[in-house]
Amino acid sequence: MKFNKYLLSGLLYVCTLASLVAQDEMPYILSSQEQAKVIDRWLDLRAKTVLPALLKKEEIDMWVLISREYNEDPVLKTMLPAEWVSARRRTILLIYRLPQADTVETLAIARYDVGRVFKSAWNPDTQPDQWARLAEIIEARNPNRIALNFSENFGLADGISHTEFELFKQKIPKKYIPKIVSAENLAIGWLETRIPEEMTAYAQIMRIAHMIIREGFSEKVIQPGFTTTQAVQWWYRDRITQLGFEAWFHPTVSLQRNDVERFDHLRSFSSKPDEEVIQPGDLIHVDFGITYLRLNTDTQQHAYVLKAGETSPPEGLQKAFKVGNRLQDILTSQFKTGRTGNEILKGALQQAKSEGIEAVIYTHPIGYHGHAAGPTIGLWDQQGGVPGTGDYPLYPNTAYSIELNAAVQMEEWDKKKIRIMLEEDGFFDGTDFRYIGGRQTELLLIPRPLSKVE
Repeated sequence: MKFNKYLLSGLLYVCTLASLVAQDEMPYILSSQEQAKVIDRWLDLRAKTVLPALLKKEEIDMWVLISREYNEDPVLKTMLPAEWVSARRRTILLIYRLPQADTVETLAIARYDVGRVFKSAWNPDTQPDQWARLAEIIEARNPNRIALNFSENFGLADGISHTEFELFKQKIPKKYIPKIVSAENLAIGWLETRIPEEMTAYAQIMRIAHMIIREGFSEKVIQPGFTTTQAVQWWYRDRITQLGFEAWFHPTVSLQRNDVERFDHLRSFSSKPDEEVIQPGDLIHVDFGITYLRLNTDTQQHAYVLKAGETSPPEGLQKAFKVGNRLQDILTSQFKTGRTGNEILKGALQQAKSEGIEAVIYTHPIGYHGHAAGPTIGLWDQQGGVPGTGDYPLYPNTAYSIELNAAVQMEEWDKKKIRIMLEEDGFFDGTDFRYIGGRQTELLLIPRPLSKVE
């Protein structure tokens, strides 16, 4: 049977069109019930793999986490099952490293199991006092080191309240008080460590985030000369809600253009104008993040608004964007297991300077929280290093928001200095760094050029 050449051409066109449409389709988003199943499965896997390794590494016998309802320890909250939105009354979780074993016992001093992981170890009918039951369990296991979540440097590891800390010391046998130590490294290790199952999903989460950005930075949302930066910010916020996600911070949209105004860090981070009308010729920027399956994204990308007669951005902008990508490469090349955030920052800034790049680096971990647990790699106003959190080392199987900016002089804009502000999430496996969902390498265009239209 012979195909008519016109029919064949038509079929090829339809297939090509379908492929392009498919590329722009939003990936499958799990229902609430499906998400709960995934979260609970991950908790079970993490309890069996991450917890034993952490307690062994830190030589901790027992880790106790205590929270009251609506005043949850940030770490304890990540250990709750998906069906629990908060702690209940007083929730006490206890993790005990079994002697001469690579396993842990996970108990809840609560009236009921806390999910599948933490089994109830308290029967109020036989011991009405919750604290007394906790003391009995501690006495029976006789730990040498008991870790509680208090930390000077990391807020995420400082979750035990003053009241709970004082009550703990009052209620346990006195001989164990000298054995209390900070659980800082346990808390940070638990929060920052990603398991393979999480990373498989993370790639899809990042794709969703990138597609929302592309949708917002398009003619579907932006009408040059009319749409404001604030309107786009709220479009992003509404879109996140429509898709069933949470925004862990309010999206921001800003612009740079060919005028006399100079880039100002304070204006960029905390003193943005309420509203600016987006015009042809503007370089626009978004800072945006979603929470899905308890994992967070944090992304900054750029788009250029084409002027009449333009089909591509000015050459100076394209070159500037490549400088931003180069700065990303310089930073991630410094990722070596055991290096501190401050050492990575120093090495990257020195290399950037040697290549003539005017750089500011303010990279942070990403995961259970947006500004997550792990080494801080610069703050925009602390380029000489960050005491405390910047001294924490880089570990394998951790994720980061590669956040930075590069200042570049634009010849086409009367040599005005602009900033390419980028942020993309990536994963460090202990040897290599990779972007979880890829990174932006070219400016998005508004409107998108139509094929075969000049």
